[in-house]
Amino acid sequence: MIIGFNVWGAATQGSLEPADNAERDTSANKVVMVFGATGSAGGGLLKAAVEDNEVEKVYVVTRRSTDYIASVEARDKVSVIMHKDFTDYSQLNSQLGEVSTVLWALGTSSMSVDAATYTLIHVDFPAAFVPVWLAARRAAGHIDSPMAYHFIAGMGTGASDAPWAHDKRQTERDVAAMAEGTGLRSFSYRSAYIRPISETTNIGHHITEVLLRPGKLVTSSKKLGQAMLEISARTQELPNGTLLDNGDSLAYTKAYLARGE
Repeated sequence: MIIGFNVWGAATQGSLEPADNAERDTSANKVVMVFGATGSAGGGLLKAAVEDNEVEKVYVVTRRSTDYIASVEARDKVSVIMHKDFTDYSQLNSQLGEVSTVLWALGTSSMSVDAATYTLIHVDFPAAFVPVWLAARRAAGHIDSPMAYHFIAGMGTGASDAPWAHDKRQTERDVAAMAEGTGLRSFSYRSAYIRPISETTNIGHHITEVLLRPGKLVTSSKKLGQAMLEISARTQELPNGTLLDNGDSLAYTKAYLARGE
């Protein structure tokens, strides 16, 4: 079964090719805001932002802390904002005007909540956030400057008839529509298996990673964050509303890492 899955993945994953010697805006990720940093994917997005030299400020918007969040909070570039109501972002107005990149990993499993709660988290939360962010950017005079919203939808979003997939597709469409006519580009990541950061992994995570690697069906959460940051900086390369599969994000991670070689 694993062999067949990898054969399928190798044949289907990855249709986007990062441009060689692409034009990059090194200020595009100057201020990053991370949502969902307490989760298995969000922790890596935060780690990628914290360790990126082009990122000068990282805002972590969260209901609670974790050991990893606490470990980076002391850094000058990191500010943790405790936030309870994810349908109301008015208290973030002063920060949102300067935020150029949002890494959104806020979510939960459809098996752990009822349908209405799942929709609230995955459709209503981002639908409430994006207009407030755009209004703050407009007030700050930055509405036409490069902005990027990165959203993790997950593999199966495009093909499944399940309610969770419908909700994810709804958010993909909603955010892309809100971005039209502004400097904002939205990107949805239909990723496969995302390994958590090394600080929270166990042997099972690493075995799964090894098993799925031949089919481009695994990435680490940190590498996914690096792909997001690279795409943000390539302001002329991918249009608003681009959907990326796991192979696509791996290609942009490779481009990100190649700059440091």
